[in-house]
Amino acid sequence: METTNLRELEAVIAIARRGTFRAAAIDLGMSTTALSHAISRLEAGLGVRLFNRTTRSVSLTEAGKLFVEQIAPSLHDIYGALEAVRSQRETPSGTIRINAAPFAARAILSPLVLEFLRRYPDMAVDVVTEGKMVDIVRDGFDLGVRVAGLIPSDMISVSLGQPQRHAVVGSPDYFSEHGMPLVPPDLFQHRCIRVRLPDGALFRWRFEKDGEAVQFDVQGPITLDEASLVRTALLKSIGIGYIFEQEVLDDIEAGRLVRVLEDWTPPYPGLCLYYPGRRNLSAGMRAFLAVAREVSRQSAPHAETK
Repeated sequence: METTNLRELEAVIAIARRGTFRAAAIDLGMSTTALSHAISRLEAGLGVRLFNRTTRSVSLTEAGKLFVEQIAPSLHDIYGALEAVRSQRETPSGTIRINAAPFAARAILSPLVLEFLRRYPDMAVDVVTEGKMVDIVRDGFDLGVRVAGLIPSDMISVSLGQPQRHAVVGSPDYFSEHGMPLVPPDLFQHRCIRVRLPDGALFRWRFEKDGEAVQFDVQGPITLDEASLVRTALLKSIGIGYIFEQEVLDDIEAGRLVRVLEDWTPPYPGLCLYYPGRRNLSAGMRAFLAVAREVSRQSAPHAETK
């Protein structure tokens, strides 16, 4: 078999993660043609096909699935060894790869990521946003960012301090025509914008007040799967939405949207960074976590668990 390099192994993991050659090529900073040639060389050397390719889709073959299962932990160990060596540097350098939900990436970009890059100009940060949960070790990420309750139990987590909260909102025109709900059951008389979760399930609207918690499967004219689309529908007076507060605070303050049922949407534990336990964190990772803890202290006491 011809000599296989780390770049080819990275390419297999990236395509398996992203599902297309184009998206994987963007992640790897190379052209789609170069990526395709790299995979063809690897497959030729192995003597088996790793991917089923059509004009519309890419999927792992059985051999490809076995290859990814076997190589991903080994690749992680190799990068761990490289990080162990880099950790001896006094000045952090290199790239930190972060996987985050889209709203989480927006929340950490300015206070954390940009501040980190300002302090450590030799570092680079690669942020990949995905609505679904991923295995950050298998997919080659250093860190993940998710709501506290979604963090895998085998990960070390660092709270970013600020709690999360949902807001129930609609446009002034919508409420002028349909009236305002005063309690959650009133929503059954309204047009609600439904949200589909990454796993395909419909999101149930959750409310809590004075120890009473309720959930509703709302009804409405449209179902969406991304916060920016929900916001657009809200501003066009299509209906009432249940959305993360930070997505619509500017609209509420400007009067473009009106908040209702605020006393039924208390805050809950917020975002966390999480990462696998490693004996030797790189200097860059240690520096990033230090900035994260500083950001956390500025908003609320942080917690670190394992």
